[in-house]
Amino acid sequence: MRRIDRRRVERLRRRTITIGLTFALGALIATLLTDRAARADLKVGLYEDRETPAPVATSGATPAVAPRALAIEAAAPSMTAAIGMLTQRSLEIPVEGVKPGALQDTFNDSRAIGRRHDAIDIMAPRGTEVIAADDGTIAKLFTSKAGGLTIYQFDPTQTFSYYYAHLDHYAAGLAEHQPVHRGQLIGYVGSTGNASANAPHLHFAIARLDTDRSWWKGDPINPYPLLSR
Repeated sequence: MRRIDRRRVERLRRRTITIGLTFALGALIATLLTDRAARADLKVGLYEDRETPAPVATSGATPAVAPRALAIEAAAPSMTAAIGMLTQRSLEIPVEGVKPGALQDTFNDSRAIGRRHDAIDIMAPRGTEVIAADDGTIAKLFTSKAGGLTIYQFDPTQTFSYYYAHLDHYAAGLAEHQPVHRGQLIGYVGSTGNASANAPHLHFAIARLDTDRSWWKGDPINPYPLLSR
């Protein structure tokens, strides 16, 4: 009887250990997955804090939405190759009536908290028409504390993002995912966001997109040499 009891006790002990290890492993996996998701949310939040209020709804009828171009899954081109591609595009100066000689290179100017400008400011009277620098698609419309009323436009290959900030208002009917053409009216110069009310201008930036094509991030490219030729 003692031998039988010992065997039963041993089996019970092993079963208890197995169940305990199973629960512990499940809890560990759940914790790791939760932590990973939290870090992903934090990463998005950090990027969004750069220029991220809620999206701005456009008024009026919603225009037809063009099918989104297929994203290129290959690695982003090198910076040298990217600049070469943009040079071939002959980008339009995105403010109506502004000549190349009137542009100033403010790309490397310092801004608050030791931040580089990473854009150029194109000075113009309030209400001057802002036009698309290239063909492409409206990727995002939103308002932010720094940029005010803004537009993100992707080029047709989703390799580049064009960023238009401090707008006074959008062109009538402008909407996300809408295709636009080089020279098309998309907005008007203003001083929304952190721009001075006495110095309306367009903050214009170009970025080489990451492979995930996130509208809020990318590697900055100086627009000045591309527009002042």
